[in-house]
Amino acid sequence: MKDDQVREDFRKTFEAVREQLAAVIVGHEAVIEQVTVTLFAGGHALLEGVPGLGKTLLVRTLAELLDTTFSRIQFTPDLMPADIIGTNIVVDDEGGGKRFEFQRGPVFGNIILADEVNRATPKTQSALLEAMQEHRVTVSRTNYKLPQPFFVLATQNPIEMEGTYPLPEAQLDRFLLKIDVLSPELDQLVEIINRTTGSAMPAVKQVADGEQVRRLRERVRAVPISDQVKAFAARLVLGTNPSGETASPLAKKYLRYGSSPRGAQAMVLAGKVYALAEGRVSVGFDDVRKAARPSLRHRVILNFEGEADGVSQDKIIEDVLEHVKE
Repeated sequence: MKDDQVREDFRKTFEAVREQLAAVIVGHEAVIEQVTVTLFAGGHALLEGVPGLGKTLLVRTLAELLDTTFSRIQFTPDLMPADIIGTNIVVDDEGGGKRFEFQRGPVFGNIILADEVNRATPKTQSALLEAMQEHRVTVSRTNYKLPQPFFVLATQNPIEMEGTYPLPEAQLDRFLLKIDVLSPELDQLVEIINRTTGSAMPAVKQVADGEQVRRLRERVRAVPISDQVKAFAARLVLGTNPSGETASPLAKKYLRYGSSPRGAQAMVLAGKVYALAEGRVSVGFDDVRKAARPSLRHRVILNFEGEADGVSQDKIIEDVLEHVKE
């Protein structure tokens, strides 16, 4: 297939996924776009917002419009790692004896909703680490590969922190993008009421299957990017390092730690999706800029002064974007 045709197929599939999500989810255009970007970039997404904003509905709708398997895991304080990845159980064999058989957990799916992920204990949260990074799990020293494509969307509530366990930095770093889900405007809220309190509910149609998503992910990684744009992404990451010479003024003042190298990887991968979705042949500086906030906001850590002054990570990233030159 010619490269022009591949780019056009990607653009059409990307738009179809975004349009089908928008047919059910009112507003949240940026959220829908960033979730779609994460899907085709081959990463995982963390959605943060107060209850009732449609985070779970968005993930469930995405699973409906893709011909893939879907698992929902409700994270609670008593959830155990085996409840996620599975465990060995004793079964009867044909000879009348006993043997162990691996019972797969809900993580063995294509699209995984980790609902309220910060309500489970760190031990259980860490059960997702290997799955998210390696796309496999290990039980009793045996490795089990997860089905492809594998896509984790986790949700968390930023205001109700009693009885929760904040995600460790190692796990936050596994999420390609952190997506803020904000409250709707007045006209959007009225439209939500219209869609959800009447007799007819919005329906979606399937627009792609798992094999197509896997193939398009491979195409994303083949998008060329110049050395200058890669260097710009690297400088943005270094601009968040408060002890570095190139740090922005707000980063030096309000950050304790800057982004890891995964921040640059996330900006480049998301930038490749943005370029393909717009039919362009390579990644530009604007693609990296567009991906900066969701790629970096969960990878920078405020110091005491930043927390006391109520400075947001997005404000610091904005300062880095203004400070770092192309």
